[in-house]
Amino acid sequence: MKRGLLAALSIARKDLKTELRTKESLNASASFALVILVLFSFAFDLDRESIYAISGGLLWLVYSFAGALIVNRSFARELPNDCLDVLIASPTPAWSLFLGKAIAAFFLLLIVEAISLPVFGLFYNISWTGVFWPLLLTISLATWGITVVGAAFSAVTVNVRLRELMLPVLLYPVLIPLLIGGMGMTTQLLSGNMAAADRNQYLRQLIAFDAIYTALAVYLIEFVLVV
Repeated sequence: MKRGLLAALSIARKDLKTELRTKESLNASASFALVILVLFSFAFDLDRESIYAISGGLLWLVYSFAGALIVNRSFARELPNDCLDVLIASPTPAWSLFLGKAIAAFFLLLIVEAISLPVFGLFYNISWTGVFWPLLLTISLATWGITVVGAAFSAVTVNVRLRELMLPVLLYPVLIPLLIGGMGMTTQLLSGNMAAADRNQYLRQLIAFDAIYTALAVYLIEFVLVV
């Protein structure tokens, strides 16, 4: 178990170094997130109360699209020179390979979110610094859900010719419960209307989604990669 976790961290470190050197997914997803936020700021002419009412939905719409761009490259970057076949044939367990990919995608998406959140607050005149810690917890839980499910479907579609189209088709329906929890929690945090019962309900929803789909992905990834 310990050796598998160390292998996962090594794979995550390797992916992060590769991506930070080339910046293929990072530049594309960050640019996409910023452009969408800027365009929506001009498209919507809403009062302050209405902006707060849609803030969570708008933010997670952008994050989920940016996340799909990042996880799409999780396994695809290993295709040149048959690197993926070498990794699968190595003594490294399949779940370690998967967790390494998911962890790397998680930190890359957090970087995109850290870049776009101040822009979101600036263009929409929304203050989020007062709820930074609960917002960070919400973003972390929802981001892990996006990346763990996205990395699993990235493994499923890695050998599909139209994987850029297939991945979102498979990913977004599964993410609906996660996004509902993330949107609701974020909206209520930013608007300041967070009741304790609602907070606990959304937190349980996010944690349950992460736990269930992480366990399923770790269990099934060996079958996916072998096939």
